[in-house]
Amino acid sequence: MMFNPWLTPSHFVMLGLQLAFAIAHSGGAAIRPWVEKYIGSRLYRIVFALVSLPLAGILIIYFFNHRYDGVQLWQVQGVPGVQALVWVLSAISFLFLYPATFNLLEIAAIQKPQVHLYETGIIRITRHPQMVGQIIWCIAHTLWIGTSFTLVTSIGLVLHHLFGVWHGDRRLACRYGEAFEIVKQRTSIIPFQAIIDGRQSIKWQEFLRPAYLGVAIFVALLWSSHPLLLNATSRIRW
Repeated sequence: MMFNPWLTPSHFVMLGLQLAFAIAHSGGAAIRPWVEKYIGSRLYRIVFALVSLPLAGILIIYFFNHRYDGVQLWQVQGVPGVQALVWVLSAISFLFLYPATFNLLEIAAIQKPQVHLYETGIIRITRHPQMVGQIIWCIAHTLWIGTSFTLVTSIGLVLHHLFGVWHGDRRLACRYGEAFEIVKQRTSIIPFQAIIDGRQSIKWQEFLRPAYLGVAIFVALLWSSHPLLLNATSRIRW
């Protein structure tokens, strides 16, 4: 077997793709108030999706096709319990990653898309659930695959989401002012910190929403279709 050097070109390509996605995604969010004045919130959402979704798709396909590039840093796929742990962590990560599914009609721009100031549900656990979900996902997949390429990919994703924490808070502070400062004081970035401090308490009834059932169905479908997905992306020579 040919030895893969520590930094194959794919490492740098992935970092470049992540940078392009970060600029498009965070940049698009930053200019949202200005753009919406000229084209409206629905058209903005459509343009934002047409830019972000293809870039995200390219990232996913490229990751699947190059996940074993570089050096194999560790190999735990044969260790009992590791596969179950990875799937459990992945399922948990999706519960954090997709709180936006609560507003599917807004995402599709069927209803007027809005910027919401939440302090319920998963926001009681962490003010930035997508960041937490991404970190959990990265831990699970880096543990399972164990290559330098996956590690570099995960570091890039985590850095992007940490930037998103600062960027998101800054945009909400500019938009909502004192109202956001109140929410900020009653919530936390670190999961469960506000609950431990007594600033928040979990209300389980807030989690009884169809969106969470949708996430559970999505995870089950992903579990069953994972081999098909890997096989389909392997046919794309990127």
